Amino acid sequence: MEETDGVSQAQGILRTLSEGRSESMRHVRVIPAREAAFADWPHWSPPDVVAAWSRRGVSRPWVHQVSAADLAHEGRHVVLATGTSSGKSLAFTLAAMASILSDPDARHQPTALYLAPTKALAADQLRALDELDVPGIRAAVCDGDTPADERAWARQHANYLITNPDMLHHSILPGHEYWSRFLRRLGVVIIDEAHTYRGVFGAHISCVVRRLRRICQHYGADPVFFLASATIAQPAESARRLIGVDAGQVTAVTDDESPRPPVTVALWEPGIEADGEQRSATSETARLLADLVLDDRQALAFVRSRRAAESVAAAARDRLETSGSASAAPDDCIAAYRGGYLPEERRDLERRLRDGSLRGLATTSALEMGIDISGLDAVVTAGWPGTRASLWQQFGRAGRAAAPALAVFVARDDPLDTYLVGHPEAVLDRPVEATVFDPDNPYVLAPHLCAAAQELALTPDTIDTWFGPHARSVADQLAADGLLRARGSGWFWTSRDRASSLADLRGSGGAPVRIVEEGTGRLLGTVDPASACSSVHPGAVYLHQGVTHIVTALDLDEAVALAHEAPVDHFTLARSISDIRVIAESERSAFGPVSLVTGDVEVTTQVVSFQRKRFNGESLGEEALDLPEQQLLTRAVWWTIDDEALEAAGIEPGAVPGAAHAAEHAAIGMLPLFATCDRWDLGGVSTARHIDTDAATIFVYDGFPGGAGFSAHGFGIAPDWLSATRDAIAECHCREGCPSCVQSPKCGNGNNPLDKAKAVALLDIVLNAIAGGAPA
Repeated sequence: MEETDGVSQAQGILRTLSEGRSESMRHVRVIPAREAAFADWPHWSPPDVVAAWSRRGVSRPWVHQVSAADLAHEGRHVVLATGTSSGKSLAFTLAAMASILSDPDARHQPTALYLAPTKALAADQLRALDELDVPGIRAAVCDGDTPADERAWARQHANYLITNPDMLHHSILPGHEYWSRFLRRLGVVIIDEAHTYRGVFGAHISCVVRRLRRICQHYGADPVFFLASATIAQPAESARRLIGVDAGQVTAVTDDESPRPPVTVALWEPGIEADGEQRSATSETARLLADLVLDDRQALAFVRSRRAAESVAAAARDRLETSGSASAAPDDCIAAYRGGYLPEERRDLERRLRDGSLRGLATTSALEMGIDISGLDAVVTAGWPGTRASLWQQFGRAGRAAAPALAVFVARDDPLDTYLVGHPEAVLDRPVEATVFDPDNPYVLAPHLCAAAQELALTPDTIDTWFGPHARSVADQLAADGLLRARGSGWFWTSRDRASSLADLRGSGGAPVRIVEEGTGRLLGTVDPASACSSVHPGAVYLHQGVTHIVTALDLDEAVALAHEAPVDHFTLARSISDIRVIAESERSAFGPVSLVTGDVEVTTQVVSFQRKRFNGESLGEEALDLPEQQLLTRAVWWTIDDEALEAAGIEPGAVPGAAHAAEHAAIGMLPLFATCDRWDLGGVSTARHIDTDAATIFVYDGFPGGAGFSAHGFGIAPDWLSATRDAIAECHCREGCPSCVQSPKCGNGNNPLDKAKAVALLDIVLNAIAGGAPA
């Protein structure tokens, strides 16, 4: 009866949302409820820890919590890969606290290290530990926001240290002598939200963890690693590669025995306005968020960018104000949450969401992870978040404590999103992905070898053990380049500079670019340097908590952009040109007239202009920019088609550029369905005849130096990937191509030329050739 009531309540909310918009609701499915399976507390559980959780209402743990904690207590590395709200924190907290409290003498107690991918999650963990209030546990956060006196206390007294990989990389490991008291007793390392460590970021974190293990061994410690992750494919293998241990040394616990309320999932495609224009996912999400708040529901709206978070919050507040039905001022009801905010802003928003005073929040993926936010009625996800794991993490924010759960996926004008609302099985019936990252990427490995050499000299007999089979050749190259000094006993760092500054963990290519308000010097926010030219160029519109600013200057050398507040009714869209050269082929498969290749490429990109556009799509003109070229050495997958095959398929020479360009856009849009990436992690170039291949060629490349593993994964699953790409184009109802199939929001050529029909014919050539036989 309770499940039926929960479903009917959730579907009642959905009916309210769809009034007048029934054509938008493409598919609805109810995910059944799940009963809990309980276990007894392990015999080794410290009584004070059991009592603390009992005070929080946990009389018995769930089976999967005990299974994972038991493995860690036995000294085995473990990854607990279960869904949102499945109590992973209890499992690793139990294991860590038991390790700490195993010695009653505080002078000799083991320590525990907790790594979070975000500061917000770290702060939430400290709050949770403080509420548990277990005697003998001295927890502290140590990150970039921590004052110097609190850092000093943490070094001297904390036995449960909460930090992030950035702090570990830039401060703790380079200054390991100051942390020797903590490190020599390190018994448990917790890596939370381990599924977020993918691509270049995952490769960097893998190197940081290897450096941590090496330093721990130096001090005589051999900690157990406890990884907590959303449900992912091959969790043990992903965890093993992340921490750098041999096959079979990580055990996965994947059976989720926590209770779950029924979840009503709706796949939603924005409808058509009276003027014939399709509503955007951003405007549709704002309407849904506002209507949920008006219906007295507390909801999160997950969006894909900082700009979208600000736009959705502002539009939702406007809708509340015009309705006149809100019980509180719109500014008090709905807000935005994103990276780039100051710490005190983030903490206040988190507090208001928990106490219920904030009814609606438009957020980037910053709130996707394990921050304890309970009691939400609904989640709206605007656009594919990159992976099924991320989608279910976001959906899992709704319906805690057996409350009815509503989750809505709103499709963008994008090939992948349009494909998914038309193929619900691709969202709801397929398993989640495995994480993709390459710890042997030399662009990632090189700066970490420098950092490791500064921490402790690299020796020939251990470098392969800690950093893999390619480390020795990379170290030799670093010595040849003068970054390391090679001697008979190993490789040494001899500079007075900090070697850790060479590695940018977030893959952004340097220090964040600060956006500073002219006249006041107030810091409005930050952007990563890789996107600075396209997002904060002179003339760009920048949003901060609903207030628009115009960027007046960008200084890349000083990493600062100046802006002033200005009310505007438009947004800006940068345009760029790109060129690509093949450096080396790694693997090639020839299928008659078609060749499929993966290898190294050099991409040159330059932002050359920007458009001003009203929110209804009306163009207000274009202005040239004078910004420097940017070079990227990365990995790509590409395929070529010979002239005879194109002509036989009716693709005349004049149609090849449009066909290749359209296929390139759609392929980039569809690869995130198969790899743990986002279309913004990828780039592409297409040409009717490329200088290095002497044929029509379509490139899809990783948008990170040295590659991230995405394009290589695309090479391995090319038949499935390109088949889905072909179907996404062919099944779109537009006549000549639209954002739902072949147009791209990041196209540097203004989505011109594009030929939808010929793109289908081109992909048919490729798929038929691959299906025709084994590669030559």
